[in-house]
Amino acid sequence: MKADRTQIDRLLKTARGQIDGILKMVEEDRYCLEISSQIMAAQSILKKANRMVLRAHMDHCVRDAVASGDPGPKLEELAALLDKLAE
Repeated sequence: MKADRTQIDRLLKTARGQIDGILKMVEEDRYCLEISSQIMAAQSILKKANRMVLRAHMDHCVRDAVASGDPGPKLEELAALLDKLAE
């Protein structure tokens, strides 16, 4: 992986901490909208981490494939990923 591992690690650990907190909120039978708000915050962090990983993939792996003259497989991977994101 070519993304900034320190930053990705920090984001994922933050999301894990938020999810642990959400689980505790559920156990404590906290107010639904408070729980939902925390779920959205965790999703936001995961989306940010995913964008960073995907950008690094495009900046390195896809760029290298284009430079090598065989971008087809990497472009197909990206197209498949975009299909998953659209689901």
